[in-house]
Amino acid sequence: MNVENIRLINFRNYHSINVNFNQNINIFIGKNAQGKTNLLEAIYMCSNGKSFRTNRDKEIINFEKKVAYIGVNVKTDRFEKFIELKLDKENSKIIRINKNTIENYKELETGLSVVIFSPDDLKLVKEGPHERRNFMDLSISQIKPVYSYNISRYNRLLYQRNKILKSNKMKKELYNLLEAFDLQIAKIGTSIIYERNAYLNDFFYICKNTHHNLTSYKENMELRYNTNVPILDNKIEMEKVYFKLLKDNFNKDIEYGTTEIGPHRDDIFIFINSRDVRIFGSQGQQRTAVLTLKLSEVELIKKENGNYPIVLLDDVFSELDEERRNYLTNSFAKMQTFITVTDAVDIKSLDNFNKSIFYIENGRLEIRS
Repeated sequence: MNVENIRLINFRNYHSINVNFNQNINIFIGKNAQGKTNLLEAIYMCSNGKSFRTNRDKEIINFEKKVAYIGVNVKTDRFEKFIELKLDKENSKIIRINKNTIENYKELETGLSVVIFSPDDLKLVKEGPHERRNFMDLSISQIKPVYSYNISRYNRLLYQRNKILKSNKMKKELYNLLEAFDLQIAKIGTSIIYERNAYLNDFFYICKNTHHNLTSYKENMELRYNTNVPILDNKIEMEKVYFKLLKDNFNKDIEYGTTEIGPHRDDIFIFINSRDVRIFGSQGQQRTAVLTLKLSEVELIKKENGNYPIVLLDDVFSELDEERRNYLTNSFAKMQTFITVTDAVDIKSLDNFNKSIFYIENGRLEIRS
């Protein structure tokens, strides 16, 4: 899979650029706040229609303009696609694939898979369950685009349910009002947990092997999926159990004004040599755990989709020691990679790779092969 070129108009600090990319490694060198990460963000958005930096599309449009545009040509051994996004400060976002407008996000299947590495990825290990749920959801969505649609539906229903819980209605009235929501939530929530469980069963196996290789078999990595809805073989029976749990928890939900049962409470527990890496792991172990998660995501997408994803490395080289950096660079021959760095010294390990180097200053690019 390759992003052959990109065109940006009024995107962040890029007024108008049209750039062709190397099929292997593309390196963006420049000081901070010059536009390096903006290019990665544009590529990422063509994968799933969203930014990894903000939920507000208006922030992405150049502050002097009303409309921004992204267009990329993607090529694999099976298809070619032209993906376009039009962002408007006053209207909804428009996504087109091969000139056809996507009317419903349920239909969004760009064919472009992307995995991003950034210094913020340490949050996967160090911070709360939301970071790990978000990691799962983004990864599964690249394999099964309809999953993202189900997450959006679930979140809307959950928001409405919580709003009802916080209302001043009588308990009996609330109980009857919530029944319709609970039937829908149990159905969609069960589908989400099923998809997560299936994904994680494969993912855990890949993580174990990847971590062995990263640590020369000195460390054993174990992941455990934690959900408060029992996973049953029969999906219909699981929906019934889920629905009953919501009913049984009604009084507690009323007391706290929020829904306690469901996939929005899920988590992944990460253990290194049987110890919780979030609590007991060293900084080095936590970084290695994150690298394992990301590299395993790359391999699982390849297994499911038949093509390696595009890899985006946003200022991570300076965060890695030489051993981990070398392990990472040895993967690059298999896939197209985009790397941002502030100094050319950081990329000495890539001297023998096929690459293009772009120097960036204030949204202007100068290419050096």
